[in-house]
Amino acid sequence: VQLQASGGGLVQAGDSLTLSCAVSGRAFSSSAAGWFREAPGKEREFVAGISVTGNLYYSDSVKGRFTISRDNAKRSLALQLNSLRPGDTANYICAATIAGRLFDSRTVGSPDTYAFWGQGTLVTVSS
Repeated sequence: VQLQASGGGLVQAGDSLTLSCAVSGRAFSSSAAGWFREAPGKEREFVAGISVTGNLYYSDSVKGRFTISRDNAKRSLALQLNSLRPGDTANYICAATIAGRLFDSRTVGSPDTYAFWGQGTLVTVSS
């Protein structure tokens, strides 16, 4: 299983950006998926998750500004980032679970829930 994130870049505060994650090597439709981010000097942080049936989960810091979505036919995951802030600067990483993994509000935010990880795409927000 391979995940490849793209779409990052340098933007100004208040701008929008769309990140994409291409999934290959397995049946993506049977996996839950999510986005995490890593800022310099900080631990990996949960951003958003989406279940097999389309249930959505967000961290409090991005709720109302970011939107996660999936396209099973295209085997892709997306993250729409709106109203970006300098504090959103980080390497954004997409991840997927194995089929049948318990995925709910208690597990979505834990990196241990996800078995497959991409390398990430860097988002830099200037003030």
